[in-house]
Amino acid sequence: MSGKSFNVSPSRVVSQRTKFRRIITSIPVPQSLSTLRRLGRYEARSMHGQLPVLWHKAKDFQVYDKFGNCWIDFTSTIFVANTGHANPRVVSALKKQLAQGLLHTYTFASEIRAKFLEKLIKSLPSFCQKAFLLSSGTEATECAIKLMRMYGIGVNPEKKVIISFKGNMHGRTMGAEMLRGDPVLSDWIGYKDPNMQALNFPYPWLADSSRYDWGLKFKKDMDLLLKHGLKPQNICGFIIESYQGWGAVFYPKDYIKALCSFAKKNRALVTFDEIQGGFGRTGKLFVFQHYGVTPDLICLGKGISGSLPLSAVVGRKKIMDLPQIGSMSSTHSANPLCCAAGLANLEALSENDLVRQSQRKGKLLSERLLQLKDKYPERVFWVSVRGLLAALILKDPKTGKPDADFANKVCEKAMQKGLLLVHTGRESIKIGPPLTIPDAALQEGLDVLEECFEEVERQAR
Repeated sequence: MSGKSFNVSPSRVVSQRTKFRRIITSIPVPQSLSTLRRLGRYEARSMHGQLPVLWHKAKDFQVYDKFGNCWIDFTSTIFVANTGHANPRVVSALKKQLAQGLLHTYTFASEIRAKFLEKLIKSLPSFCQKAFLLSSGTEATECAIKLMRMYGIGVNPEKKVIISFKGNMHGRTMGAEMLRGDPVLSDWIGYKDPNMQALNFPYPWLADSSRYDWGLKFKKDMDLLLKHGLKPQNICGFIIESYQGWGAVFYPKDYIKALCSFAKKNRALVTFDEIQGGFGRTGKLFVFQHYGVTPDLICLGKGISGSLPLSAVVGRKKIMDLPQIGSMSSTHSANPLCCAAGLANLEALSENDLVRQSQRKGKLLSERLLQLKDKYPERVFWVSVRGLLAALILKDPKTGKPDADFANKVCEKAMQKGLLLVHTGRESIKIGPPLTIPDAALQEGLDVLEECFEEVERQAR
């Protein structure tokens, strides 16, 4: 996300009173400014840059402030609340755990941890035999790095090279930042790990025809790395952000198949970072299932609990058990409250058939966004939709260059009308409502998006 700061001077806006939205004050709300200023005074600015809405309560697919306003939420707090904000099952489980009086165990055993892990493993594909629980997605990434390298060194002391993709986002810790392959964004590290290499991301719009050979494209991309002295037998693993986050950009299927074939041939592990895409977001339980491949490890987070800090690395037993007893843990791993939330969240996901609902509602979402692209072909460069995940990638009609300013203005105007979109700070607008959103609310939110798009376009002209 870029350093965009939104205007915090209250503006009079048109009131909105519908079944799903309510805007009855100036936006931002004048009474919210003291809190926003307090955050500005005491909190590091790196946490700032979101739309100036002071959240007070969130329930299912709606967000409320304390001043009478209500928004349709197309962010799911950036794809955490897949089963809906304050899911009743999750809330009930948390109350029960609080009443029990067990809030922390470090790595000592607890019954709720055993129940959650059993439910998690039994809910996943068969290659997922064991899990390691953590608190954040970036911790899961670091764990995966360690596991891939431990595996590789066990095969060959020189087998410790990890291949990622330029522009992918795996978290904020040092190892995760190195995986980005961006020398500008990782310049603060002061060191480039020679055993971390990155391929160029295979953007689907690079294809010059429908018959483009993506398998050959992967081979050429790998050949570029191999020309600089990298030996295939020294690669211990590939890590793949299941889709590139900023624009919800998916890999060509044949590219991923070629990568997995290469990895298998050279005894390298394949890890999918499913932190942002997992648990039904894209109409399948996990994104890698869209590519028709089976990885060795998956990193999970965000939608795993629907609320509290929880993440995991899951995979084959022989890989997960590489670290010795007691050699890998985290202070808040398997926290009882987080495990209670995770268990209830998985139950809600399956019992409400939310993966299938995501797939079905995704067709409605796709239809509307493609209509918007047809209406503004000079403005919308690319539309990406899988399940209830979507992105519009925008361009300047005059120059053809990426247009982040237009995206920012649409997000701000939508906020004023009672719709929260994912502001990426780039030339994209992302959409990811809770999987529980009713069809009517989804359609109303898309009506608002189109209305905002038209108004910003009119102003631009």
